[in-house]
Amino acid sequence: MKKFDVSVLSVAPLRQGETMKQGIDSAVSLAKAVDKMGYKRIWFAEHHNHDAYASAATVSIIQHILANTENIRVGSGGIMLPNHSPLVVAEQFGTLETLYPNRVDLAMGRAPGTDQKTADVIRRSNHNGVFFFEREVRDILRYLGEEEAQGEVRAYPGIGTNVPVFVLGSSTGSAKIAANLGLPYAFGAQFSPEAMEEALAIYRENFQPSAYLQEPYVIAAINVIAADSMEEAAFISSSHLQVYIDIYTNNLSQLIPPTQDFLESLSQGELEILHHRLGYTIMGDAETIRREVVNFQQVYQVDEIIALSNIYDPKKEIRSYEIFKQVSDALF
Repeated sequence: MKKFDVSVLSVAPLRQGETMKQGIDSAVSLAKAVDKMGYKRIWFAEHHNHDAYASAATVSIIQHILANTENIRVGSGGIMLPNHSPLVVAEQFGTLETLYPNRVDLAMGRAPGTDQKTADVIRRSNHNGVFFFEREVRDILRYLGEEEAQGEVRAYPGIGTNVPVFVLGSSTGSAKIAANLGLPYAFGAQFSPEAMEEALAIYRENFQPSAYLQEPYVIAAINVIAADSMEEAAFISSSHLQVYIDIYTNNLSQLIPPTQDFLESLSQGELEILHHRLGYTIMGDAETIRREVVNFQQVYQVDEIIALSNIYDPKKEIRSYEIFKQVSDALF
């Protein structure tokens, strides 16, 4: 089995009844905890126009987390590039790298991270960035690169910072782009695992060595709900399951407290959503998590797993990451 690193993915979620400030404070507490545990990186995702997440201004969250942690890499998972000017992205991340050397990641996706109406407001109905994603990633790589690669327009700060760049995706199209550019590829199996096997095969088969990366590097994002017993894992997972029901019923809400006998309370339609739409999820006690991780890695052979835990109780969320780290470390 291929050895892998472990990292953390967050949307700075708000628990039911929390303020935005409390949601951000919880994200800081999580980052501090996983920093001490030895996780490789923590990434924050860009989402807009709903009150369940506090990560819309992703660059601001990243800077705040960097200021409150010591060793862990902090970055975007990701910046939704159609919403942004490539030059401004390079300036922002060049500034972060200048302030916090060797601790900043820039991962980018080609979706808007929101609904169509909000995307219209963000880009004023100019959505060409979706189609020009590969070209705009190349632009950012140049802005962050060395002096000799620059053109007339330059990023200050940015030049020479060489911030590590990653391509995010959940489709074969994004896999081809990552391969063409010779960049690491992060697959979003936490919400869309169906195309993962095909996408990773395309990425690996078509990878072009580059100045940034000589061999393919795959990060897989999955959901992890770990607890000290199977019973506790089943209980706390109800918050996570409700997230996916909300997504596919267009009823996005803040993270709800767990409830007993959650599955028994669901309608047939809601059960169908969980059966067909639930992202790649492993849940259970340490032994179950170990078995599921081994099964996952035997199939996908990734270089890194970045875990997302939708858990209502912040202490149990931190405990979940602790179990996942201990299990992963014990495999090698």
